[in-house]
Amino acid sequence: MLAAVKEKLNPSLRGVTLRQLRALAAVVRTGTVSAAADALAVTPPAVSQQLRLLEDALAVPLAERTPAGVRATDAGREVLAAYARIEAALSDCGAAIAALRGVQGGRVAVGVISTAKYFAPRALAAFMRREPGVEIRLSVGNRSDIVAALRDLHIDIAVMGRAPEDFPVDCAVIGPHPHVIIAPPGHKLAGARNIGLAALTDENFLLREAGSGTRELLRSLLHAAGMDPGLGMEMGSNETIKQAVMAGMGIALLSAHTVAAELAEGRLAALDVVGLPVVRQWFVVRSRDKRLLPAAQALWDHMVAHGAEYLPEVRLPGRRV
Repeated sequence: MLAAVKEKLNPSLRGVTLRQLRALAAVVRTGTVSAAADALAVTPPAVSQQLRLLEDALAVPLAERTPAGVRATDAGREVLAAYARIEAALSDCGAAIAALRGVQGGRVAVGVISTAKYFAPRALAAFMRREPGVEIRLSVGNRSDIVAALRDLHIDIAVMGRAPEDFPVDCAVIGPHPHVIIAPPGHKLAGARNIGLAALTDENFLLREAGSGTRELLRSLLHAAGMDPGLGMEMGSNETIKQAVMAGMGIALLSAHTVAAELAEGRLAALDVVGLPVVRQWFVVRSRDKRLLPAAQALWDHMVAHGAEYLPEVRLPGRRV
């Protein structure tokens, strides 16, 4: 009777197979049917047939050709989101069954935003020494990439400075995350005390890409001080910004943990700006749709209990954070 109810509610889903869903995902990921066929180790006609069967079953176009390659339609994106959850559930099921059969260890996919790469690998290495049977798959990327991987269930947990707000997540604090304004050591304000933000009006700010947590924090600080938050030169990484600041191209607001070594060695200076450092938090985050298996749960617990031990010590004017 339950099967009859499901069929009545979702008649278009009857007969949809994983093979069809994987064909759609491969075509959208690679951009062409032939490339998808190579990825799936089948022939192009086989991929086309699976796509046709899937679209016939759902009675709606799922993919469309563009000059840049095949892309998903709105309906296709809905199907791919459901497929990602299905694959994640199957992966979790396999790992859970392996655990029940007494298989030791496990595998954990971890996403780390680029700013956290200055401490997260050391925390992960400590966990691996404690749990040598656990395999860690580490992805480092900008915030938008890590958030997308978390939302699509491609990773188990993420380390970041600001939890996503557009889908349900669980998060726990790792430790404090200070942000400072850095300048070259020879800057006119290096060594000055109690600098007001207004004194930075004519400075050229170097910014991360749109969506970056540090960029949004700088915009908030400048806006609160009545300054134009739109001024600045955009750069794609913390390392590029650090080198540009050292070269005298401008100043920047960055996570203090990304510049701890340069500050200690005197290659950069932290300006003593009133109201700084702004201290936020590092978080370990997971999607609520992702069930943590024993290995992932153990890593989560490790990051919460011991992650702060691996945060870099930062020397600022007159104090340490």
